[in-house]
Amino acid sequence: MPTPMKYNFEVVRKNKVYEDVAKQIERQILKKLKPGDKLPSERELAEMLQVSRSSIRDAIRGLELMGLVEPRQGAGTIVRGLSAESLLNPFANALKHRQELVGELLDFRKMLEPPLAARAATHASPDEISEMEEILRRQEEKLSDGEAAIAEDAEFHYSVALASGNSVVLKLLDVVMDLLRDTRERSLQLAGRPQKSLAGHRRILAAIKRHDAEAAKAAMRRHIEDIEEIVIDKAGFSP
Repeated sequence: MPTPMKYNFEVVRKNKVYEDVAKQIERQILKKLKPGDKLPSERELAEMLQVSRSSIRDAIRGLELMGLVEPRQGAGTIVRGLSAESLLNPFANALKHRQELVGELLDFRKMLEPPLAARAATHASPDEISEMEEILRRQEEKLSDGEAAIAEDAEFHYSVALASGNSVVLKLLDVVMDLLRDTRERSLQLAGRPQKSLAGHRRILAAIKRHDAEAAKAAMRRHIEDIEEIVIDKAGFSP
């Protein structure tokens, strides 16, 4: 039996856990591992580093975008061969792919969320509308205190999806929001972006309260297009 490989991982204790996880795995790849080697499983890595499995997934996703690993169905996560470009500038490919991914994810949101807003306008109960109002109240309060209100920004979109009456789309939206998490956090710290987001949410909610499906659909589309313009042009994802 081959001797199990030993990994010199450290317990992670940073706020952005997945970034530290990715750096540690990257060091192992550059110093110890060879193309074709298999990384420990998601569960094993989570135990070694004492972090959540979602942090491991985020780290692996980032390393995949950098071209360092390749998840294979039924085989686990495999170390890829390192090109000269990835060694000289390991983040070049990641930035290019991330820019493309962000654009595609926002495009997908434009396909998904406006129809959800239209359905919410015809399906939302008084309690669901009250919940949306409460979320916007908290969002406005945080903005008044100089906070970014990142959680409330996401909560509002989830509440619209929930009011649409389709539980499946909640899972889709959750995946998309997770993939866009860093981009949203960064863009919500740009001057004027949080206020613009709140104004967009208010237009959407006003249309839902009027039970105006077409207006809700248009307001949601305009909101996402506003986000797209800010993210692509100002948040570091422009060509």
